[in-house]
Amino acid sequence: YQGLEDDLQAIASGEKGKIRIASVPSLVTKLLPSVLVAYSKKYPDIEIVLIDDNAVGVANRLLTGEVDLALGNCTSIDEKEIDFTLLLADPIGVVCLKNNELNSKLNPSQGLKWQQLMTQPFIYNGTCRLLENTPAEALNRKARYTVENITSLFSLLRNDLGITTLPKLAFPANEPELRWIELIEPSLNRQIGIFKLANKSISPPAQAFYELCIEYVQENY
Repeated sequence: YQGLEDDLQAIASGEKGKIRIASVPSLVTKLLPSVLVAYSKKYPDIEIVLIDDNAVGVANRLLTGEVDLALGNCTSIDEKEIDFTLLLADPIGVVCLKNNELNSKLNPSQGLKWQQLMTQPFIYNGTCRLLENTPAEALNRKARYTVENITSLFSLLRNDLGITTLPKLAFPANEPELRWIELIEPSLNRQIGIFKLANKSISPPAQAFYELCIEYVQENY
């Protein structure tokens, strides 16, 4: 009996339990590992279920109650339904092969304008939704390929089938064949944040992760 009571007290205080988190893949590889290390040291008995999905999928998983917290850009959710905390602004850039003419002729150290990309075959991916309602949306309309999977996207890029746009956090560090060049006209950012349902309280373990994630970004980004 005492063991059961101790377990219940541990769950109530946030020392035991389970949290479910959905995140866009770029944060799973770049941001979340460090946060998870710190969280697991502080709360070693909390089970963590981590699901990676695109921005729309992350939002839907939160709305259906499949996860407690979500990380990504919440462009597809009604603001009244969520409690969103901005973590960082992730700049949008152009991704191409290092031997692409965009690198050799157009002074990429100063960034690129969308008009300079119009002669290149364009590969549409899920993050290209961020170009909508800007002049750069013209790139989406002329896309030769459409892919949703990041592995497929990089395969097409490495085989010189076109260029694409991606947030900087979605671009791998130490990538040997490709280059990320900032898009300066229009200058766009993906607003990355952590969010939860506004009309529902979350468990103490989830609340602890929520607060730790915000604290980590404020200290390190």
